[in-house]
Amino acid sequence: MNQLPILNIKEFKNHNPDATFYANYFIPHLKLNHLSITGPHKHDFYLTVLFTKGSGTHEIDFSSYPIKSGSVFLLNPGQTHNWELSDDIDGYVFFHSKSFYDMAFNGRTVNSFPFFYSTQNSPCIYLGGINIDKMETLFKSVVEEYQVFSLLKRQKITSLIDIIYIELSRFCVDESISDNKKTNSYSIKFRELEQLIEKKYQTEKSPQYYASELNISPKHLNRITKEMVGKTTTDLIIERVLLEAKRMLIHAKQSFTEIADELGYEDYSYFSRIFKNKTGENPSLFQARYVK
Repeated sequence: MNQLPILNIKEFKNHNPDATFYANYFIPHLKLNHLSITGPHKHDFYLTVLFTKGSGTHEIDFSSYPIKSGSVFLLNPGQTHNWELSDDIDGYVFFHSKSFYDMAFNGRTVNSFPFFYSTQNSPCIYLGGINIDKMETLFKSVVEEYQVFSLLKRQKITSLIDIIYIELSRFCVDESISDNKKTNSYSIKFRELEQLIEKKYQTEKSPQYYASELNISPKHLNRITKEMVGKTTTDLIIERVLLEAKRMLIHAKQSFTEIADELGYEDYSYFSRIFKNKTGENPSLFQARYVK
């Protein structure tokens, strides 16, 4: 069993009756929840943080990002993260369930935004100058609205975070892409592939399986993945397997053989070769760098 904590919104002091949304200034959030959020963990919700002061390092799924004024981090449910923060850190944080956003907008979903659309996209956006002030005003409005009980509170909060996501999307995507029908069709199929890999990566490693499930040829599926992220279908499958392997090597109390078996590899030596080929080190060396 993986021992990494998975946090739920209900664990946080909540001013939302159905506990599907939470917001706070970052300093009180850190003080109230330091025991649960200072070590490596996951969430079952979508998380957004704006840092307005301070510095540090934010590690998300084993990639490190510098923290500075104007940095925004957006995490999907299930992503592993951990941070090291300076004493003068400050900012804002909010998170919500998928239904909190999706129920507010008919026919739209939170996964339509680039930072939540694909885990291949960066979880970090760096703002500067006037854009920091503009974004801070929006985040502050979210927190202020969340902490009072007013008429149409939920509607106002969802409207505010929708504006935040729209503004942040403009930093991620060239607007000309929206007119490209080929890119849009590829995007939809790519998202379907990622969702299918998330469900099946432990048991299905063949690109042919995923192509069949998506009703396209393996060659066309590879064409889509190459166009979208410059990787093959096999690359995406193996990346997801190795991400889970890294999580388990650090946080699970299982042997290397048991981890390999749980990830669909009966032959540990074969799994170890794949791990070393893709990461540059074998599982034991990787584990040693994190587990002291």
